[in-house]
Amino acid sequence: MSYKPLQTRILITIQRPGLWVLNFFLLLCAVAIMVWLAFGYGQRVAGYDKTEAIGYIESLEQQIEGLKEENTEIQRQTAMLERNSTIDGGASDQLKISLTEAQAESLELKKELTFYKSIISPGDTKRSLMVQTIQLKPDAVKGSYQYQIMITQRGRNDRFARGNIDVTLGGTQAGQAKIIKLSNVSKEAKNPIRFNLKYFQKFEGVLTLPETFQPEFMRIIVKASTSTIDTIDEQFAWADLTAAGE
Repeated sequence: MSYKPLQTRILITIQRPGLWVLNFFLLLCAVAIMVWLAFGYGQRVAGYDKTEAIGYIESLEQQIEGLKEENTEIQRQTAMLERNSTIDGGASDQLKISLTEAQAESLELKKELTFYKSIISPGDTKRSLMVQTIQLKPDAVKGSYQYQIMITQRGRNDRFARGNIDVTLGGTQAGQAKIIKLSNVSKEAKNPIRFNLKYFQKFEGVLTLPETFQPEFMRIIVKASTSTIDTIDEQFAWADLTAAGE
């Protein structure tokens, strides 16, 4: 009887724990960089620049200070004219009108300043979306309007809000009720309009109404992709939207 020699294979491994730790560290760095780039991209897509907003707040504060100085000077001149009975009363009346206009402008700037500060430093409340402003101004072409719609996130805005916006125009055409999508009368409006915001986002463009269409209202539905944020469904009278711009 013959026996085959027993062959034993010995596997020798070299343990290098330092290399494993280094690889793990590099992987973490790569993930962190990807997250940071994605965050930056999200901010750019949302059309929001925090530095720009802070700069705008500083600009508003400077304008308010300037209006305060202007108000003080107008009040001084008004008091001086009222004391001098030989001066035509019309000059005093004009100064009073200027003072009223400056005070109204200052009040509007203060409201705008309060709004921007509120979205930079929100309270610890439930997240919600809001149609902050709608602006409609007649364009150079008859029947065309420049529009601007601003959507804001209120409350805890530590996360991005994403979803769709549906904008429609309601009115009559040839005596019949008719609904027109904004995307059908504005080349800037996509279908659907998507939002991706942390603080606020503006949508701008020009809409051109059909010749026989008589607009009566604009309806805006804002629906977030998460169920934790309530859907907005609001309707705005066309006469109110165009009153300021005409």
